[in-house]
Amino acid sequence: LVAEGLRGRVTMANQLSDRQQDVVSHARTLSSMSGVGSELNDESGKPIWKNRVDSWKEKKNEKKASVKKAAAKAQVPPVEEQIMEEKDLTDAYEPLSRIIPISKNKLTPYRAVIIMRLVVLGLFFHYRITNPVDSAFGLWLTSVICEIWFGFSWILDQFPKWCPVNRETYVDRLIARYGDGEDSGLAPVDFFVSTVDPLKEPPLITANTVLSILAVDYPVEKISCYVSDDGAAMLTFESLAETAEFARRWVPFCKKFSIEPRTPEFYFSQKIDYLKDKIHPSFVKERRAMKRDYEEFKVRINALVAKAQKTPEEGWVMQDGTPWPGNNSRDHPGMIQVFLGETGARDYDGNELPRLVYVSREKRPGYQHHKKAGAMNALVRVSAVLTNAPYILNLDCDHYVNNSKAVREAMCFMMDPSVGRDVCYVQFPQRFDGIDRSDRYANRNVVFFDVNMKGLDGIQGPVYVGTGCCFYRQALYGYGPPSLPALPKSSACSFCCCCCPKKKVEKTEKEMHRDSRREDLESAIFNLREIDNYDEYERSMLISQMSFEKSFGQSSVFIESTLMENGGVPESVDPSTLIKEAIHVISCGYEEKTEWGKELGWIYGSVTEDILTGFKMHCRGWRSIYCMPIRPAFKGSAPINLSDRLHQVLRWALGSVEIFFSRHCPLWYGYGGGRLRWLQRLSYINTIVYPFTSVPLVAYCCLPAICLLTGKFIIPILSNAATIWFLGLFTSIILTSVLELRWSGIGIEDWWRNEQFWVIGGVSAHLFAVFQGILKMVIGLDTNFTVTSKAAEDGDFAELYVFKWTTVLIPPTTILVLNLVGVVAGFSDALNSGYESWGPLFGKVFFAMWVIMHLYPFLKGLMGRQNRTPTIVILWSVLLASVFSLLWVKIDPFITGAETVATGACSSIDC
Repeated sequence: LVAEGLRGRVTMANQLSDRQQDVVSHARTLSSMSGVGSELNDESGKPIWKNRVDSWKEKKNEKKASVKKAAAKAQVPPVEEQIMEEKDLTDAYEPLSRIIPISKNKLTPYRAVIIMRLVVLGLFFHYRITNPVDSAFGLWLTSVICEIWFGFSWILDQFPKWCPVNRETYVDRLIARYGDGEDSGLAPVDFFVSTVDPLKEPPLITANTVLSILAVDYPVEKISCYVSDDGAAMLTFESLAETAEFARRWVPFCKKFSIEPRTPEFYFSQKIDYLKDKIHPSFVKERRAMKRDYEEFKVRINALVAKAQKTPEEGWVMQDGTPWPGNNSRDHPGMIQVFLGETGARDYDGNELPRLVYVSREKRPGYQHHKKAGAMNALVRVSAVLTNAPYILNLDCDHYVNNSKAVREAMCFMMDPSVGRDVCYVQFPQRFDGIDRSDRYANRNVVFFDVNMKGLDGIQGPVYVGTGCCFYRQALYGYGPPSLPALPKSSACSFCCCCCPKKKVEKTEKEMHRDSRREDLESAIFNLREIDNYDEYERSMLISQMSFEKSFGQSSVFIESTLMENGGVPESVDPSTLIKEAIHVISCGYEEKTEWGKELGWIYGSVTEDILTGFKMHCRGWRSIYCMPIRPAFKGSAPINLSDRLHQVLRWALGSVEIFFSRHCPLWYGYGGGRLRWLQRLSYINTIVYPFTSVPLVAYCCLPAICLLTGKFIIPILSNAATIWFLGLFTSIILTSVLELRWSGIGIEDWWRNEQFWVIGGVSAHLFAVFQGILKMVIGLDTNFTVTSKAAEDGDFAELYVFKWTTVLIPPTTILVLNLVGVVAGFSDALNSGYESWGPLFGKVFFAMWVIMHLYPFLKGLMGRQNRTPTIVILWSVLLASVFSLLWVKIDPFITGAETVATGACSSIDC
């Protein structure tokens, strides 16, 4: 559906009603368009694939010739200008980024301590295994098994951080090389924003994200923003229309005064006195006017939200009386609306605005839609048909652009021939607003984003974390990197190898082909290296339109766009048919019998589709880059109360368990090509194995309470040698953490919060994820997750004190109460047993206090606002305390075995 400017939104219902039958029937049938590439050969009999490659080369040569001709016609500038131009020319040929290795003074001791800790760990395990505790053999065996697993998980987590690096970008050199403004050579970028439920993901938050994208510091004609509404909500559509109208004022204001951040909600919430210093009066005046406009915009959005709270019985009706096509969110046609761009409205200064497109893919009963991953793949195809930018940057609806030069930062890697040749994506760290200073539940994930990701950047690249990531579109299509090595004959096999036997050629001819293949299109599915011995006719047969349809789907326009490495809409396509073709590629049956979600786009099979997608790319030989600009590129909101945070962690952990039981498990997937580095594989194994640590962690957290209640312990009387191993282990653990803090630059409070939430999440969300994943694998029981609410209550950190009781909270509550009861029981036993019992008690109490200290943030979360404990927590605590107290009395730890026998024999008073 095409909109002629913003006013087109009020007539969208008419367009839908006139063409609804045509759209629905078209979405359910195969494409009958006859674009270029539908036949094997052209009229002269030459292979069409060959013609495409030749035409691309001719266009490149023509562009280079025109640049040289323009340079020859230029007049000789004055001396000063010539010096400046020479400097710009020098900058243009300088690298656009550089790697800043960690100082050897910091890294060498860190590596040495890791090796020392590994050795001490081996000696510690030797002592633990060879010195069992016969009086508490079950407890000892349980503790040893848990400790061995913890050691294994430490290796998986530690060694991928062996080669951490920092990076620095030079945006000024990027401008010098590619220029700026209308004639800039910067590559186009398509932004993807995904949303589902506007009542849980407030439209105002989504609107601020869209506004920050439209106002980004990048050539306007090279930016397009696609908003996926997977809930087909009229509220989202209407709020996006209001956002497009407000953008006509907001975008020129941002660019005129170079404000940061370019999202109005957070810009106007900054506590800055604009009347101080020497500020131009016109800025103060325009800022006040813009703030009034934004307040009015918020009123309109909030009015739409209030209206949408109650759905009419007859369904939503648009302004002209036509029913909203998405009234049934599970059964509706595909919808596309272009708000801004070349054919849309301009800003109030008369300048062009970036393109803004609303997309809601078709949904019908009986089809598998694959949630967010399916919505992202639909956006890939829609954008390929309409704009086809070579790069894609995806954001969650609650993550806005905090640094207007973020796209330029990514292009410093992507557009540098010496760096971006094999880069599939550039990942930015996630930063968050609205979190309390102490970060009680480790929402910022500082250790992961500032330590683990830097370590991965020194190997093959960081993992994809789902948002704030700039992709190379060709990598999403399953193509391999340009420097992809040929697969070994034993492991490499394309779908066509069985059909056509290979011909024997001489070694020199192979070398010639190897040199010429650098400019060929290379695909992990259609690997041209494996068919380089065929003649031109056989080659064209193998990569024909029919072959591509088996993987990409039956759309000639989309297939032709996949072959355009530098993006752009194919010249042979009629622009008037693009919307119709875009509707076709988001139909619910388009992906059937294709490679979408298997080898192409976002990969299906897990609720954490981001991990799978990045893993597949790394397995193909691509590498990724971690970009950490001084000003954070993107910021978002995080669920800061305990219940929502644990449910978020539960979703991530369940996704890892699903990958563990799938064919994409890093333990056995991707060995054939040898393209995934071993340390990178260790990091991915750690990513999918960590939820299983919850089982030994729960057992280990219960051991101190059991030891205190039974009077037994998991460690025998220590010898001098054993004391050395224990002290060495504790020392190496402390040194590893200190040196890690030293080279990463994070604070000790962030590290401690991470350690605490590792225990809290491990004994709650991770444990539930393991059992749910096993149930899903065994009996096919699927778990539907609800979207975490992004709205916050009034007041500073008000949501931090919100308490929502869920079953996820039961295990940590039980462990906490159990250890508190155990400590009380241990001290009672020591008071009754005399002075000699205080020595063994110290080790047990220290063990229990370790558990309590790690669960302390969880305890504060249970207490709620102003330390008022919810009734349900009091009931649970009383119940559990009673049960364990009765158990303690039954065990009767005050009386030894001999005394028990004697007491049993003396049943009379005279005894």
